[in-house]
Amino acid sequence: MKHLYLLGAMMLTLVGASAQSVSNPYPRTITVTGSAEEEVTPDEIYVNVDLKEYDKKGQGKVSLDVIRRDFLNSVRAVGIPDSLVTIAAYDGVNPWWVRKRRKDELYATITYEVKFKNSKNLDELVARLDDNATQNFYISRVDHSRLAEFRKNLKIKATQAAKEKAQYLAQSIGEQVGVAVTINEPVEYGGPIIYNQVANVRYKAAAEAAAPPDASQPDFRKIKLKYDVTVVFALK
Repeated sequence: MKHLYLLGAMMLTLVGASAQSVSNPYPRTITVTGSAEEEVTPDEIYVNVDLKEYDKKGQGKVSLDVIRRDFLNSVRAVGIPDSLVTIAAYDGVNPWWVRKRRKDELYATITYEVKFKNSKNLDELVARLDDNATQNFYISRVDHSRLAEFRKNLKIKATQAAKEKAQYLAQSIGEQVGVAVTINEPVEYGGPIIYNQVANVRYKAAAEAAAPPDASQPDFRKIKLKYDVTVVFALK
């Protein structure tokens, strides 16, 4: 009976050691964070243009249909296809009782979003806009057509930087880095971290700041992308 008890105790010890080994195959690890960042000049500039009906001296109200036609002709004249122009907002239908109760005439408005590839076309369009119809002109956002590629490359570089950091830290105390146990991809909330995005500008300010055609123009402020990747490595 004593031999059976001893055998049972030995089996429990072996099972416990085996379970511990399976649950924690890498008891010695090093955790590091690698970073990578890059600045890119946006090649997709989204601009909102607010247009509104107005009274022209001696001619009465200029209708929204006329304003829209002239605006779209101006957009085409600077080389922007219709596919890069969308309606962002429109307020042109008012109930009859509102018109009846109000003494002043109501004016319809429309907001277009235009996608530019560079600042040159943007300045050309500013010069063609109707000053009376244009209520506002502002940059709503900037982007880059290869943003997905930049994201991928930065994540790779950040992971490689983490491995390099783990190696020199481990070597400083006489250790060696083994396999990667876990790699934590950075969480994206609608995209990577973007710093220094282009600020909105008023239409009048943009018109006054437009440089002459023969002058060199500064480009848009660059988008700064940054990723941090945390990696756990086993120590040999």
